Amino acid sequence: MQYKKYSVTQYSVNTILGYIEGGDIAIPEIQRPFVWKPKLVRDLIDSLYNGYPTGYLIIWQNPNVKLKSGKESIGKKILIDGKQRVTALMTAILGQPVLNDDYEEKTIRIAFNPLAVDAEERFAVQTPAHVNSKHWISDISVVFKNDFDAFGFIEEYCQNNSEITRSELNKIITNLQAIKNCQLGAIILVPQLDIAEVTDIFVRINSQGKRLNESDFAMSKIAADERYGGNMLRKAIDYFCHLAVEPSFYNSIIV
Repeated sequence: MQYKKYSVTQYSVNTILGYIEGGDIAIPEIQRPFVWKPKLVRDLIDSLYNGYPTGYLIIWQNPNVKLKSGKESIGKKILIDGKQRVTALMTAILGQPVLNDDYEEKTIRIAFNPLAVDAEERFAVQTPAHVNSKHWISDISVVFKNDFDAFGFIEEYCQNNSEITRSELNKIITNLQAIKNCQLGAIILVPQLDIAEVTDIFVRINSQGKRLNESDFAMSKIAADERYGGNMLRKAIDYFCHLAVEPSFYNSIIV
């Protein structure tokens, strides 16, 4: 009988983001770039706020593999599946810019309407209308900052929106901040697995959702070939293909 190749646990959103900021979770070279449209980021935040399930992360526990930087991931947790969700949380909650599949750095800002009732939209991808509205919080990342002044914020908001009381708004803001306490399921792969087997798991998992096409599969296999520097070859192919259509990108990759 073969040994068990995984275990199942849960992490809070706050814990996952802390791991990312602290460098304890790394992204391996077999991952695809951030390809979510802003609306999907909005939908993820809305699901967490409403207590809906958001799927499992797949983490490879403490192996030694090549990272996107070309370094080895000694002692790190490796995020095998769930990069899109984790990156969405990083940009929406932490306010960090992300590099999209066009190699552009952008911050996806999610707006929040504390006055929303029933079927009204509570979350939205930020537009100038949200920035100029007195009803909307135009960027939810402000309420997750360590120096967020809840008392001052609530005072100012209620002065501009007399239809809501301070206690009502305080409860709503507390519920919004509770997103960071939401639990994300995580499947932890054992460190004894080799990169080829982990790549196979990655492909099988994604075949049930957003399918990997032939080029995705080929790039995963190239990146998995440590003997011949597959991680650097995959990066070179990525950059060459993008430079072919966007020569100005050269200024972003020169050392």
